[in-house]
Amino acid sequence: MSHKAGFVSIIGKPNVGKSTLMNALVGEKLSIITPKAQTTRHRILGIVNEEEFQIVFSDTPGIIKPLYGLQDSMMTAVSGALSDADLILFVTDIHEKHDENDVLEKITNTTIPLVVLLNKIDNATQEQVDEKFAYWQEKLNPKHIYAISALHQYNLEGILPMILENIPEHPAYYDKEELTDRSQRFFVSEIIREKIFFNYKKEIPYSTEVVVTAFKEEETKSGPMIRITSEIIVERDSQKNILIGTGGA
Repeated sequence: MSHKAGFVSIIGKPNVGKSTLMNALVGEKLSIITPKAQTTRHRILGIVNEEEFQIVFSDTPGIIKPLYGLQDSMMTAVSGALSDADLILFVTDIHEKHDENDVLEKITNTTIPLVVLLNKIDNATQEQVDEKFAYWQEKLNPKHIYAISALHQYNLEGILPMILENIPEHPAYYDKEELTDRSQRFFVSEIIREKIFFNYKKEIPYSTEVVVTAFKEEETKSGPMIRITSEIIVERDSQKNILIGTGGA
């Protein structure tokens, strides 16, 4: 029996719903989601495995004009995801103005099959959907355009079958038991970073970093426990006080 396997890169501007989409398609929460732009910093793989296929999704940082080193490395991750993709899912917010030039620079002349996903249509009118559909059809002439709501998992059912039509016959790239290429420590650090952004919002910049320094499984009287030690790295001393209080150490 033939087997299909391929890489599908999810790209778009910041905060258009790329991470929400990948989590929905994979069926697991792999990418953290916050209202803060550029929450996703790394290329994160989410893997869908069935007996006859393996789809490897890449959730990528939002595409911007990089202004400093961290953003440069984030855009390098996007370029890497595009270079090995068998299919590109370009996610755009239905309410965005037509100012996606940073994205268009990367995909206008691509030879990789391109699919446009008009996201967040749960708060849009049919007129808005029709207008954006016509705009992107003329602008990019993509293979398909879908009007979706990743958050509410609306109109996603046709995406996996469409992907299978556009990836090659190939053996699995990863073990069929694997859900991602990232370690437990990575996801722990991402969850901590997500909670920081939700609890402190504008007070803490998105460049805040979390480093897990210890990850130990142990047995206790109440059952198994994972003891985690982490360091939170911020830009200024004043931000330390916001996180741990003036009496913290």
